[in-house]
Amino acid sequence: MTSSESRPPSPAAPQTPDALHARAMDDLRYIRQTMEEAAAFTALSGWGGVAIGVTAFPAAYLAARMATHRAWMQLWLVEAVIGALIGVGMTVRKARLARQPLFGRPGRKFALTFATPLAAGAILTIPLYYGGFTTLLPGMWLLLYGTAFATAGAFSVSAVPVMGLSFMVVGTAALAAPAAWGNAL
Repeated sequence: MTSSESRPPSPAAPQTPDALHARAMDDLRYIRQTMEEAAAFTALSGWGGVAIGVTAFPAAYLAARMATHRAWMQLWLVEAVIGALIGVGMTVRKARLARQPLFGRPGRKFALTFATPLAAGAILTIPLYYGGFTTLLPGMWLLLYGTAFATAGAFSVSAVPVMGLSFMVVGTAALAAPAAWGNAL
């Protein structure tokens, strides 16, 4: 054995205070990022969902009495805008009251996974409507609305995906039910 092999390793040079500070800041940044990624999006307003449902009931009542498919579609488009305004407004309000960042990592993940099925529903509405398959629209809308909550619920509280699955069941029932039941479901 040579003398260099038998020698114990030399201790690492002591770190300067600046190096320790930089490492501590990196560690804190990592911890903060990890905690943020694990956090759930809790700003979704349950009362906002109730309010959306309250506006949907009279819309369904009126939709069943519309004389033309065009008037029916216009009514549901107005209801979609009203529902979106209520949902976004109540969620923004809840986030502000809780001092929770709306567009932090959990909020962005929630929004992306929620918006994707809604976009698919909006796109599918066009060929179904113009193809004369309006009886399929209520079931498809409910199914994809439920899918939005079921998928986005992975980044929220456990009740959200359960609610989404419930909408999916109702949407599936609407697709299987007689066409006249579409607005009622």
